[in-house]
Amino acid sequence: MTPDRSGAPLSVDQARQALLALVPRPMGTEEVRLDQALGRLLSESITAPMDVPRYTNAALDGIALGWREALPARWHPAGSAFAGQRFDGALGEGECVRITTGAPLPPGTDTVIACEQLDEHDGAVMLNDPERVVKGQNVRRAGEELAAGAPVLSALTRLDPGALGLIASLGLATVRVVKRPKVALFSTGNEVTEPGETLPPAGIFDANRFALKGLLQEAGARVLDLGILPDDPEAIVSALGRAAEQSDLVLTSAGVSVGTKDFTRSALERLGTLGFWRVALRPGKPLACGTLGARQTPFVGLPGNPVAAMVTFHQFVAPLLARLEGQPVAAPARLTAVLDSPVEGRLGRLDLLRGVYRGDEQGVIRVHALKAQGSGMLTSMVAANCLIELCEERDVAVAGEVVAIQPLRAPQSTTLPPSTGSRDGHDRATD
Repeated sequence: MTPDRSGAPLSVDQARQALLALVPRPMGTEEVRLDQALGRLLSESITAPMDVPRYTNAALDGIALGWREALPARWHPAGSAFAGQRFDGALGEGECVRITTGAPLPPGTDTVIACEQLDEHDGAVMLNDPERVVKGQNVRRAGEELAAGAPVLSALTRLDPGALGLIASLGLATVRVVKRPKVALFSTGNEVTEPGETLPPAGIFDANRFALKGLLQEAGARVLDLGILPDDPEAIVSALGRAAEQSDLVLTSAGVSVGTKDFTRSALERLGTLGFWRVALRPGKPLACGTLGARQTPFVGLPGNPVAAMVTFHQFVAPLLARLEGQPVAAPARLTAVLDSPVEGRLGRLDLLRGVYRGDEQGVIRVHALKAQGSGMLTSMVAANCLIELCEERDVAVAGEVVAIQPLRAPQSTTLPPSTGSRDGHDRATD
């Protein structure tokens, strides 16, 4: 990365591309036990080593019989087939086999009738409404879900509980996955206090580290939590140096602007290379990136205001983590929505406004901006389910216009207290 000495803000797309250039190649792979694979990314595709189901079996409890035209109502059980065992005997005329769900279908049978459709009388089984029985009903055929050799899961699939169950059903005890990026994380500022500790008169509780740690964990990263650093240049230099040796990415918040106590950016310049430190974005203008130490560990310094830190994480850190994992990298996912109320921004920068979107009765996605848009108002990040984009060429959009939104989560009903201002971190420049 060529350092930007001008200090001119980069566009959001330029900043994203500059950040991605910090990762020349993705992480390696490793094999893990299936019970440790939740949320991991497959590094290679999985194919079925056998048919699923492996054998033709009953889909429910009842009797198995050989279907024929004009099916008789009376049948005589010749034996039983329970799950985990087979019935291999020969069936005579009018004979059936009692069977439970999952048991192999006995030879000579092709149809299963549920217990609820049966009556028993003098040792015989009587069918209710035999004329309604359909040949092959309630039977799961071998290989009907997956044939041996069929693709099951593609590489870079994120393993959720369903995927883990599917892999286990194939008899696989381990999977090869992408290594999880290890991210060193700390907050900075003399005023920042650990939650649970006594709050000084001019102190604030550390919200950023907990929000960012949650976002990192949601993205599948391993977090090296380095706590809170004071406004001390040498302490920050020392911490950054150690973090660069222990991690695949170093992530901080605050201290990257031009305030008299903003030491993180200068520490980066002492230890490595500063790529840029301003982006034409609100919230999130002060954002520094570069590399640290001999390993050239990527570094991202996020703004100090908590909303700005979270918004810039979505725009820049999430794509960087995707690159580390070898995933296709793209800008945040977008939808289009109709504005319910006007929004305002500023020419020359991308405004990302917190909003709430929903589908109306006609299936049209509609969105309105929250009134509280301050960069310190975390209540707005809880209330919002999307970010409304107002691009650099626009300073206003009126009600009824179609705009792009970045979903943060699915629409839901949320009741919140009125937003109040709070500030975490100490970027003194406007973010």
